[in-house]
Amino acid sequence: MALQASILPSAISVHKEGKLNCLIKDCSINGAFVSKSVKSDFSPLLIGTKELKRKQLLGPIRAQTATVAPSVNEAAPDGKKTLRKGNVIITGASSGLGLATAKALADTGKWHVIMACRNFLKAEKAAKSVGITKENYTVMHLDLSSLDSVRQFVDTFRRSGRPLDALVCNAAVYLPTAKEPTYTAEGFELSVGTNHLGHFLLSRLLLDDLKKSDYEQKRLIIVGSITGNTNTLAGNVPPKANLGDLRGLAGGLNGLNSSAMIDGGEFDGAKAYKDSKVCNMLTMQEFHRRFHDESGITFSSLYPGCIATTGLFREHIPLFRILFPPFQKYITKGYVSEEEAGKRLAQVVSDLSLAKSGVYWSWNNKSASFENQLSQEASDAEKARKLWEVSEKLVGLA
Repeated sequence: MALQASILPSAISVHKEGKLNCLIKDCSINGAFVSKSVKSDFSPLLIGTKELKRKQLLGPIRAQTATVAPSVNEAAPDGKKTLRKGNVIITGASSGLGLATAKALADTGKWHVIMACRNFLKAEKAAKSVGITKENYTVMHLDLSSLDSVRQFVDTFRRSGRPLDALVCNAAVYLPTAKEPTYTAEGFELSVGTNHLGHFLLSRLLLDDLKKSDYEQKRLIIVGSITGNTNTLAGNVPPKANLGDLRGLAGGLNGLNSSAMIDGGEFDGAKAYKDSKVCNMLTMQEFHRRFHDESGITFSSLYPGCIATTGLFREHIPLFRILFPPFQKYITKGYVSEEEAGKRLAQVVSDLSLAKSGVYWSWNNKSASFENQLSQEASDAEKARKLWEVSEKLVGLA
């Protein structure tokens, strides 16, 4: 299951990569662009011993304004090429599945994780608390319930100079006990507006960045859920996911001109979340059909197992939060820890054996991955096409 990120807006932190020296290629010094073609003019300033002369000519160089764009390949001393670190954006990386995935990838030393979160301080503290090395992550503000915030995030990421090799759409809002709908900045029902529309816009805007990647494997992953699959026992627990003919979504999900529910029915917080997960899985498949052959990007979804102790359930009733974990551990045997789930999602990001596009991944009780089957609705190609077209209009892309 996807995990919910914090909701407080905040600033952006971009960690300085590397040191300014005569080997840098492109950088920004006090906001001024320095090209590798003129590096020889600045090398005395960068490697000289007279600090006063440097300050007089350049002024102080601050980490916030000195951003070195990571090179695709750096020359090793023996003349061989060494593969750079991959760059992965993970939404909702301040807790639960997102945080566990960030740690699993960062710990390999092969990935730099951009933690895209709504609560900047929470994300920073979370990264430090699990021991993610500072040079292996960057926290950037992203509020998926605001389309303006999504666009600002994409602009800020591009200005960082980093290539993009993988995008993980993980964050989610789950309000199972809500009696009345709440809405995003643009007036969409919050669960679908955040979990689906926010991620849809983010993925569409960053698609060109992924296409430009020269990384060995470039991937776009949208976290699904067993609760949105009505071909499973969990998916048949009422209320069941059902998008209907999308009349509510086409009307704007605003509760004024149309229903706040995708199918046009009465509001149900639990169903709104399940519906959003169906949208996530349909969107992944439509990405695959439209762009995989031309781009080589792997598009996939997954259900990493039941993380019964996740913060995603914090809005549920107290009795559920008490009984659900032991029920999953000892009765259904479907329980997985956040750490294990994070390792599974990290596999979908980086494992060569999971490079097949258009797949919904799951794991058996021996933690072996396999291609799972989606429900009839969650694999309906015509519904996926219609969902795509309606979503484009709602987020301003059509």
